[in-house]
Amino acid sequence: MDQREDARVERKSAALALLCMAQFVDVLDVNAVIVALHSIGEDLGFSQAGLQWVVSAYVLFFAGFLLLAGRVADLWGKRRTFVAGLALFTTASLLCGLSVSPQMLVVSRALQGLGAAITAPAALSIITTIFVEGRERDRAVATWTAVAAGGGAAGLVLGGLIADALGWEWIFFVNVPVGVAGIALSYVLLPESRDPSASRRLDLLGAGTVTAGLVFLVLGLTRTEEVGFGSTTTLATLGFAAVLFGTFVFVESRVADPLVPLGLFRLRGLVGSALVAFALTAATAPVSVLVTLYLQNTLGYPASFAGLAGLPLSLFVIAGSVLGGRIAGRVGGRATMSLGLVVVAASALVTTGITAESGVAYVLVGAALSGLGLGCASVAATARGTSAVEEGKRGLASGFMNTSAQVGTALGLATLLTLAAAHTEALSDGTKSGAEALVAGYRFAFFLATGVASLGVVAALSLLCGAEASRKQ
Repeated sequence: MDQREDARVERKSAALALLCMAQFVDVLDVNAVIVALHSIGEDLGFSQAGLQWVVSAYVLFFAGFLLLAGRVADLWGKRRTFVAGLALFTTASLLCGLSVSPQMLVVSRALQGLGAAITAPAALSIITTIFVEGRERDRAVATWTAVAAGGGAAGLVLGGLIADALGWEWIFFVNVPVGVAGIALSYVLLPESRDPSASRRLDLLGAGTVTAGLVFLVLGLTRTEEVGFGSTTTLATLGFAAVLFGTFVFVESRVADPLVPLGLFRLRGLVGSALVAFALTAATAPVSVLVTLYLQNTLGYPASFAGLAGLPLSLFVIAGSVLGGRIAGRVGGRATMSLGLVVVAASALVTTGITAESGVAYVLVGAALSGLGLGCASVAATARGTSAVEEGKRGLASGFMNTSAQVGTALGLATLLTLAAAHTEALSDGTKSGAEALVAGYRFAFFLATGVASLGVVAALSLLCGAEASRKQ
């Protein structure tokens, strides 16, 4: 009996290790790519504003299909869905590494994001199936969360080392043997399960229209640098995005099992927390990308140094998460979110101290403050957002919060990188050197990031204040 129990525990541990490996690779790839953006841009000929598509294509498709993929896993089978997502992610990684043009890389990154969206909810569902509710499951989920945080930190360091030693292509190629091994081991270690009560009606039209709307919105924003905001091309693209968003709302109001029930938008606590999550990533993601480009484009540091310079962000996110939980317990979630956003705004202001000659100290201090504020506010926003709905809908609320954060990343990158590039171009008329104009564009984006974080504070103080008042009545 003891041997059987030991074997069962070992099998569970091996299954958890496999699922965490998939999560680790998903998260690692995001940060590793950020460090390699400079090399990718030079090799494939991306414009400064267009370079954000390497990140945005991934996060848009991840955000757009995350909620739908969770339902597919319940209906189709958790292991089968996990394997399908991992296979797509692995194939897309190979295509990313083989890319010879910006278009090929962006499309491959979109497929990679779709694969990650399919894999992540299926893996988490398998964890909740394998491990018994209570202390055992809590430990497994905590391990899963810690691995995600570790993947973010490792991605910066490994991405820089791989890009310098082997080339940016190998950031994607290393996923291939890991993915193939994961697919083979899935049939050995993971049980198959499905939810017989899950609805067989999938909101494919809802997922398609909202993702397409986001893609056209980002495309319209990035096109403004080349053809201007008032051009026919830009206005037509943004108008098409508006039509797609309108179609999404219409579909969600009519479909039997909507991807996002419109009633969620009447919950001030959830909406306020989602806006905080949006503001956090919209403010921090563009700054992270731009300081990485600054270190390589302007100061001439290698990718490995840029990766190490990003470590304070990842490490202080963990510290901020621990601190945020304690602060929220004493002063409440609204105050904790506001405090975190204020720290994020301060971090962006600190980073404006960079110059064309030096600025590493500003980058490091800004990264540490950014991570601290991000971790602090994220924990409070997630807890407040999921508690705004009844227990049976907390999975949906969690997915809604995650999607809001991913959309914030994409729109923040599209807007701030485009405006930074436009500001640089406006100054590149002989009055400033190329390096000075580039840094001026970066600083302009950092000031805008401060404004985005400040708007997040307004959302936290106004919407969540009303939500707390309604709960007390």
